[in-house]
Amino acid sequence: QVQVTESGGGLVQAGGSLRLACTTSGFTFGTHAMGWFRQTPGKERQFVSAINWSGNTTYYSDSVKGRCTIHRENAKNTVMLFLHELTPKDTARYFCAASSRGPDSFSPWYDYWGQGTQVTVSS
Repeated sequence: QVQVTESGGGLVQAGGSLRLACTTSGFTFGTHAMGWFRQTPGKERQFVSAINWSGNTTYYSDSVKGRCTIHRENAKNTVMLFLHELTPKDTARYFCAASSRGPDSFSPWYDYWGQGTQVTVSS
């Protein structure tokens, strides 16, 4: 059974940082690209970042570029997202996803999704 579980969300003050983690099981983590997306109520899911299977290629949306780092540890079936200089615009539910097709900003590209973790940035 595939499981994708996000953690690390919560309430953060503007200007602060957060570390989100995604642990997985039930599929071959090391052959899947991993992505992070976020969504606010009434809006479409938005791409945040992605990383290829080996971790040597990363992608970031313009909205987080320069203040975000994605990292994976294949031995632990885990991918992490570090986001700095947070603003209220970063408030969203953050989702982790796995793709057998490679890293991409296109959410239908992803096979497995977690339930998300809520991040709220206070001003």
